[in-house]
Amino acid sequence: MAQLKELKKHLKQGNVYRRNELVQWSNAVDRHLAALVNEGTLQKVSPGVYYYPKKSVFGKLPPEETALVHTFLKDGRFLITSPNAYNTLGVGTTQLYNKTTVYNHKRHGEFKLGNRTFHFQMKHHFPNTLSKEFLLVDLVNNLDQLAEDPGEVLKKVATKVLLMDQKKLSYSVKEYANIKAKKILSPMLNVK
Repeated sequence: MAQLKELKKHLKQGNVYRRNELVQWSNAVDRHLAALVNEGTLQKVSPGVYYYPKKSVFGKLPPEETALVHTFLKDGRFLITSPNAYNTLGVGTTQLYNKTTVYNHKRHGEFKLGNRTFHFQMKHHFPNTLSKEFLLVDLVNNLDQLAEDPGEVLKKVATKVLLMDQKKLSYSVKEYANIKAKKILSPMLNVK
């Protein structure tokens, strides 16, 4: 019981933990984690990953997406995006998708973390933050996965390319575009 109290002292609401992080405060970590899950202090979000929920007037809050992915990957090098972000570009995409994509260097596949499903894609290159230039390149990279008519979207992409910072867009095409996207976007660019 004393060990369980000791472990609880080190937990903070809103944090996501890996099992191996908690070993230092428990001599029976699996038993203690099971007890904390049973009493509702912790929630198991995936094998070996636990969340200590923050509470609000509406009940328990879900874990912050970035903290959840960071703990799951054991790495801070990732980029979270969604096809919904393409809608901000003004190129005719209007569908809403229930899909969260995580570009990273470690995992590939679909993983359920808590009540959410994340689509992890291993990529060698991706920016630290989303930019409209990266989003445009990413849209063309994933054109075949969108619900909209690809031909209509590409017409609007061609117009959008002319309005964007050509150097930044050229860099994004060079760094992040797949072969098909490079063939589509490179002729549209006006970089000297």
